[in-house]
Amino acid sequence: MPSFISDYMRVAREPRYSLTFALPLLLLYEVLAFSLSSREFAGVRNGADVLLKSLFVTLGGRNGLIAFGVLLIGAGGWLVWRDWRGRHVDPKVFAGMALESVLYALVFGLVASTLTTLLLSELAIQVWLSAVALQSGMQGNLLTQLMISLGAGIYEELLFRVLLVSGLAWLMGRVFRLPTYAAAGLAVLIGALIFSAFHYIGPYGDDLALASFTFRAVAGVLFSVLYLLRGFGITAWTHALYDVLLAIG
Repeated sequence: MPSFISDYMRVAREPRYSLTFALPLLLLYEVLAFSLSSREFAGVRNGADVLLKSLFVTLGGRNGLIAFGVLLIGAGGWLVWRDWRGRHVDPKVFAGMALESVLYALVFGLVASTLTTLLLSELAIQVWLSAVALQSGMQGNLLTQLMISLGAGIYEELLFRVLLVSGLAWLMGRVFRLPTYAAAGLAVLIGALIFSAFHYIGPYGDDLALASFTFRAVAGVLFSVLYLLRGFGITAWTHALYDVLLAIG
């Protein structure tokens, strides 16, 4: 058993498990978003999704959007294939990842709110109200909220953790020559602040408030740490499930 646990903790972060585990989340979001686009909620999508696709759409219109999909699936598929070749895949690992994601989602709000309260003790009451802040800008009915929640898991983690935090960590290490842990820590902090600020931009952005900004920044730190320790798949599902719980709560 100890050997399985140590092996599980290691392999769950590898592409053949992590990216494959995240694939159903991507498909659920895209199918639901496509379904809603033919109804009264046309045009409503997760903000990170829109931001990631906007450059491709600007350059190529519909073909640019197709190019984005091909690039996303192609890059992920190549990483999975490269990692999968000649290796055994254990279904129990996926079961463990699902269990981890559910458990993290259930305790995430409590941990983030407690840490925010420690930072802003005079605003403790506002902190608990900020526990719903990640969803407060949503428009539409429950299906729309669920769609945006799933999109937060896949696209916000792709944008803010995989691209932003990883890119900042590389920049701090390679360009500014910071030690590994210092580079990672600074990348997590800067990424968390940008992640929080992102929720106040655009027509659906929330009104800026110290408690909600701090709560989201703390959430960004937690998601980044989870990404660095447990990989993309578990982090994406944790984020999505946490947002879904808020949407249906």
